[in-house]
Amino acid sequence: MPDQIFETIITTRSHAGVVHVAPMGVRYVGEQVLLKPFKPSTTLDNILALGTAVLNLVTDVRVFAGCVTDRRDWPTEPALASDLDQSPEPLRLSCAFGHRVLRLVERRDDPQRPDLWMAQGPQVQHAAFRGFNRAQAAVIEGAVLVSRLHLLPAEKIDTEMQYLQIAIEKTAGPDELQAWEWLQQAVAQHRSSMSMTSPGAAS
Repeated sequence: MPDQIFETIITTRSHAGVVHVAPMGVRYVGEQVLLKPFKPSTTLDNILALGTAVLNLVTDVRVFAGCVTDRRDWPTEPALASDLDQSPEPLRLSCAFGHRVLRLVERRDDPQRPDLWMAQGPQVQHAAFRGFNRAQAAVIEGAVLVSRLHLLPAEKIDTEMQYLQIAIEKTAGPDELQAWEWLQQAVAQHRSSMSMTSPGAAS
């Protein structure tokens, strides 16, 4: 059976109180959540420094697209972890329909992606979850592709994006259309930068 990975948004804070917002696939293992942030990363540094993170469940897929296109300034508010006495206080995304505060209980090191085993606080619900439409799922998949532009062949990116475009055209609302535009711009900018640095490019 393949690993089940659920796409979420993780918010963390530094010792100075600076919030960091990052998409992350998480695994639920029994009563714990397994995070596997890359080395180096701000998320990893913040969790190791303070021992906490907030797992945000969102349907506003602009957050996913924004995080992979350098748009990380999303409104946040206190996560209201009543049983957690910590400064700076954990913050959740204001647009989250639900969140959990996570606490680091075990770290297993790895040269690329350490395992961070996190205990889960209570699930806090802020709004009803109506489900994802196809365009929202397409944006999340597109965001994963954009995060791997430096790893994947251009042909694969184009093929996948063209397929995802079908769902965008059929079911996207204004938020999904904006998010998709950000992703398309990121692909175009990546191609432009690659052409400027390729052999034979004009100097």
